Amino acid sequence: MTDRLPHEKGFHISWDQIHRDSRALAWRLDGQGPEEGGWRAIVAITRGGLAPAMIIARELDIRTVDTISVKSYHHQDQGVAQVLKSPDAELMGDGEGILVIDDLVDSGKTLELVRELFPKAHFATVYAKPKGRPMVDTFITEVSQDTWIFFPWDMALQYVEPYRGTD
Repeated sequence: MTDRLPHEKGFHISWDQIHRDSRALAWRLDGQGPEEGGWRAIVAITRGGLAPAMIIARELDIRTVDTISVKSYHHQDQGVAQVLKSPDAELMGDGEGILVIDDLVDSGKTLELVRELFPKAHFATVYAKPKGRPMVDTFITEVSQDTWIFFPWDMALQYVEPYRGTD
């Protein structure tokens, strides 16, 4: 048995890695859209989806990028998902031809809410956990449900104790 807190089973993502993984997601999505393989627009789920959405927009030459702001976390505690800001309604329609991008699907609550609003959109995340996988159409890397992902925008350089032992 261990006395570690759940968030101490961490998967640390560097800027280089999020860039590589986001490009890999773009390559996976290339040619998969309903408009002769293309996509009309990207909607990034803020805040985590902003960096991957920017990289994917660049890789796939998608010039129309909007955001949807959904709050479901307060620090590391997950609550009820709520929309704080919606994307342009005329652009979105029912979501046909739209890529909805986020960094991670965890429980799936955020994507479930957004999917209800835009049922024909294509949902893609860089990382996925098992509980949330049914809510995402395309992803790159799966991690266990009890892994906490540390993204580069949340981190600062500092000393960290070794996983096992003190040497």
